[in-house]
Amino acid sequence: MPADFVSRSPPSPVPKNLEIKVPLASTTAAVRTARRIGGRNQGVLHQDDIYYRVCKGRLKLRIINHRAGELIYYQRPDTKGGRQSDYSIAPVPDPDLMDAVLRSAFGVRVVVKKRRRLFLYKNARIHIDIVEGLGPYLEFEVVINAGKPQAQRLLAYLMHTFGIQNKNTAAGSYSDLLERRRKKKH
Repeated sequence: MPADFVSRSPPSPVPKNLEIKVPLASTTAAVRTARRIGGRNQGVLHQDDIYYRVCKGRLKLRIINHRAGELIYYQRPDTKGGRQSDYSIAPVPDPDLMDAVLRSAFGVRVVVKKRRRLFLYKNARIHIDIVEGLGPYLEFEVVINAGKPQAQRLLAYLMHTFGIQNKNTAAGSYSDLLERRRKKKH
């Protein structure tokens, strides 16, 4: 049988998470809370997220610490509170070349530059971000790997523990928030 016709297992389902983001009054207090609950400090990352103009969802190239790259495509509603995001991530060995290709194909929508302090807690990522042009934000991403009810409980626990109310969460992505801020200035 030719190699092209070799039986392959079906692709794994698209990963999903629940996420929120909220403007942050004190990064120090957020770090303290993440440590208090047993979050595992993964250090500080410098991330440049280059968002491309696509007709559906969001496509971004994330450059981490000016060298490693990930191509991330995701879809989610732009609502406040915990929202489900369906995403795919692929490692990119040459982010500069990938950026050149994607810029040619789609054009750039916006670039988000941030300094991210990352904590891991159970199946959640706790991001304490300083976003250029926006300021400090707290973001939770709870991976739905033990069922949606478990992810919802964990998200509710994190929101309660960090003192976050749904009404204070931000709708959209950092790219949307930056674009809105720029439109207000013009």
